[in-house]
Amino acid sequence: MNDFRGPGAASPAGVRGPGPRRTQQLTTAQALVRWILAQRSETLDGREVPLFPGVFAIFGHGNVLGLGTALEEHRGELPVWRGHTEQGMALAAVGYAKATHRRQVGVVTSSIGPGALNTVTAAGVAHANRLPVLLLPGDTFTNRAPDPVLQQIEPFGDATATVNDAFRAVSRYFDRIGRPEQLVATLPQVARVLTDPADAGPVTLALPQDVQAETYDFPDALFEPVLHRPLRPRPDRRSVTEAAAVLRASRRPLLVLGGGVRYSGAGQRALDFAERHGIPLVETTAGRTLVPHSHPLHAGPLGITGSTSANAVAAAADVVLAVGTRLQDFTTASWTVFSPDVRLVALNAARFDAVKHGALSVVGDADAGLTDLAAQLESWRVDPSWTSRAAAERASWDAHVGSLRSAPGPVPSYAQVVGVVNDLSAPDDYVMTASGGLPGELIGGWRGSGSVSMDVEYGFSCMGYELSGAWGAAIAWPGLVTTLLGDGSYLMLNSELFSAAFAGHPFVAVVCDNDGYAVIARLQEGQGGKPFNNFYADCTTSHDSPPRVDFARHAESLGCVVFRASTVDSLRSAYAAAREAAVTERRPAVVVVPTQPSAWTEAGAWWEVGVPEHLAGRDEYERGKSGQVRYLRS
Repeated sequence: MNDFRGPGAASPAGVRGPGPRRTQQLTTAQALVRWILAQRSETLDGREVPLFPGVFAIFGHGNVLGLGTALEEHRGELPVWRGHTEQGMALAAVGYAKATHRRQVGVVTSSIGPGALNTVTAAGVAHANRLPVLLLPGDTFTNRAPDPVLQQIEPFGDATATVNDAFRAVSRYFDRIGRPEQLVATLPQVARVLTDPADAGPVTLALPQDVQAETYDFPDALFEPVLHRPLRPRPDRRSVTEAAAVLRASRRPLLVLGGGVRYSGAGQRALDFAERHGIPLVETTAGRTLVPHSHPLHAGPLGITGSTSANAVAAAADVVLAVGTRLQDFTTASWTVFSPDVRLVALNAARFDAVKHGALSVVGDADAGLTDLAAQLESWRVDPSWTSRAAAERASWDAHVGSLRSAPGPVPSYAQVVGVVNDLSAPDDYVMTASGGLPGELIGGWRGSGSVSMDVEYGFSCMGYELSGAWGAAIAWPGLVTTLLGDGSYLMLNSELFSAAFAGHPFVAVVCDNDGYAVIARLQEGQGGKPFNNFYADCTTSHDSPPRVDFARHAESLGCVVFRASTVDSLRSAYAAAREAAVTERRPAVVVVPTQPSAWTEAGAWWEVGVPEHLAGRDEYERGKSGQVRYLRS
């Protein structure tokens, strides 16, 4: 092997083809970092940006000298943000990917052991939501000379297994780098998965501690800049022709817009398609804010956490064109929102999703697919009486939400909190939530202008994403980020408030305190269960006066600017002040407000959960099951 020449040295290493092949002798970690720096991405509006804009890192004995040293060598080119929980850092990377519409990817590194396992939950969030993130956990020694090392679990029956094998179930691509030269083969696959519209999701490269520090003559070509452009695969012409025939034969078609429309940048294309043919449209959770709320064809958000207006239109539809959505249970009300006689056409970049539920599958990019479909439909239009139904249904839903926002009460309801944030937000703001009752309130109650500016993490519904994901979104998003969360999510994962405050990444967090896990209590008691272990009043304690959390003081101790509110009017003032403070002080601003524990925005849809026969909700469960559609192809 050649003498080590440092990270920038080049050395000849034999001949390949007509001329000499240039190489650089680098450690595995150095080579990986240099490859990361060479990857570029084209945004949906045509700008060139780094594919990997930065790294979230906590160092331990398994990565500090290998990957940590390599990152330090490029600290001026590649930002490294220090987090305080590995899960929180990885969730921040997920939030970053969502805010950039999957065009940029956060990198997360941890040591082996608890640090790596802490990241698995976030990998599940990324996998469920089809969001790219690059995870680089350290791993145990390949040479096994010092075994067992600190944090090594030593499975009795498989000497090759480590805790990082837990990532396999929640990674789109997994590799353990046992030799430095393996990077040459695996890195193109890493880039493929992270940038592919059909396969996008988390990639895990497990990096054994000794291999990170081993050197190899890597080819210079590995580090040449590569620009990754959005892929737009066109669907098969025959499938487009068949889909067009199904639509022409329909009398009441419905267009369902999912996250794939967002990631394709096809929002305007979908709106043009709907206007040209007079088709009402609805949004899924991941597709929320694609359509201006006041558009006459917009029937609202679909499903359990959606709106009665969208659900009513969906129930009457005879053909559903679902674009860029996997149609999960909250969107479809556990597959009871559509008529049993409906015909489903699924346009999706992922064939995995396009073939579900007996759909007529059209596999391709949302923008390209809608363009091809419109060309075949030509001047065909729907009967105006069906076209006008969307606006009429949505007007009724708007009136309902308006009444909830203006209802009196001792403390604000979730609907009123969402209303205040909605009213005071700017057009370029970004709003997000993840778990509990707030997704239903934000999805159903938000009135957007058509800019794609919402992240409701309801694929995995990860408590704690609200703060960590907001940190990542705040790094990426040019406007102000506001995240809404309950007291349960705050207590689940709050350490990245300090990470964001320390790094100088501002956002606003509105913490709604309703004294427990209110939405699960609602589910529990609504089905006939007894109040148990959700609200603090129904939990086991030996105290006559149990301790309470002062969320405002806690957030202040983590470096945040803090505001308290107790009424709708004081919330309005506090939120306005928080917006200003976050921007001027370059750190998170937290608004703490008590909220009603039993006031909800109801979309009137059914959700399948396991209800024991002796509970009062069993009859409703049986009624719901009787209307459940299992396979739609006729």
